This record gives sequence, structure tokens and C-alpha cells, in this order.
Amino acid sequence: MIRVKNTGLRYVLSIGAALAVIYFGSRPEDGRGVTNGVLLLAALVGVAVWYLTRPSAGKPVS
Repeated sequence: MIRVKNTGLRYVLSIGAALAVIYFGSRPEDGRGVTNGVLLLAALVGVAVWYLTRPSAGKPVS
């Protein structure tokens, strides 16, 4: 797992991952756009990236 100490970078990674899901999950050619399922998946991906990039609690920060 990637451990990121900088909170701002964690925000950028989480929001970037969620926006990537929205971008690749939208279908403008058939006129549907972004569905509720894609928005839910984007939120889950954002939270997962935030969780997976948290700093470890047991190790001292150097």
C-alpha cells in the first residue's frame, strides 16, 4: 500500500480517482450521462483511495 503523509496530496488523489470514474463511466453518446450508480461508485473509489493512502499509525514520521 502507498502511505502518504501529506493530507493535501491525499485529497488530490481521492478526488482525482473519483473524477476518473465519473469521466470513464459517463456515456454521452447515448444521451444518458452520469447515472446514480456511477456517482456511488465514484464516491466509494474516493473513500477507498483516502483509506488506502492513510499514514501508518505504528511507525514514527521521519
